Amino acid sequence: MSRETEDVREAIAGELRLMDPSVRMSRSLARQLMDPDFVEVGASGRRWTYDEMLAALPELEAESSPRYEPSNFTGVLLAPGLVHLTYETTSGGKRARRSSLWRKQGAAATWQMYYHQATPIPPDSV
Repeated sequence: MSRETEDVREAIAGELRLMDPSVRMSRSLARQLMDPDFVEVGASGRRWTYDEMLAALPELEAESSPRYEPSNFTGVLLAPGLVHLTYETTSGGKRARRSSLWRKQGAAATWQMYYHQATPIPPDSV
């Protein structure tokens, strides 16, 4: 397996872990997967910081009964320690296109989500 393939695979695994309800309910588990410089632009258009997302994740998970169903993952190694992922999700009948940047740095050298953006897909769109 190439370094790029392994890095992309690890980033996808991290992305899937962040969709896991048990991880979303645990600030300590979510913290391990999120870069301290994390920023998200959600499907609603809201901008989230690291602290805001860590504080809100358990409540967001408790409120949302439908789970994310991801599909069509693609990824590319942009530079050493930086992976860009794109994929789609369906949740409660709503679809979104998603893009994430994962970076690996520091002493721990674990993959962490640095940036995430979700864009709603209109119902009549392919």
